[in-house]
Formats: sequence, structure tokens, C-alpha cells
Amino acid sequence: MPLDPMPDWVLTRRREIGARIRTARLHAGLTQVQLGERVGRDHRTIHRWEYAQRIPNLEDLLLADALGLRLAALFSDDGGE
Repeated sequence: MPLDPMPDWVLTRRREIGARIRTARLHAGLTQVQLGERVGRDHRTIHRWEYAQRIPNLEDLLLADALGLRLAALFSDDGGE
């Protein structure tokens, strides 16, 4: 059962991951609509991930491939190295 409310660090990490998704999307020259089409999600879902309103599930994290990233790059400051 999830904690309610979530600890502060959880929201902080969600925001960091969302910002990395957004940065990578922009770097790839994609709109939210285009990224959504590549990963089979609605552009509103992409927006929610980028702004930490929702979190991608494990299958959704394959979006890293669509962005040309290693999955670890979404989670670490050093690009997953």
C-alpha cells in the first residue's frame, strides 16, 4: 500500500526524471505528440510524465529507446555511466 502523502524525496525524483524526459525529447527534436506516437501513449500522458503528475510504468520506460538514450540516463545525473 503506497504511503499517503508520499515522502518529499519521491516527488523530487519524479520531477528530475520528468525533466530528463523533457530535455531528451527536445534534444531529439520531438513534440509530445511525436514522442507519444513512438511509444504508444497519448501526448497528455507524455505531458504528465514530464511535469511529475504521473509516473511511467516499467514498460513505458522503453521510451528511452525512442529518445536514443540508455534507460539509466533517465535516472542518473551522469547519463547512466
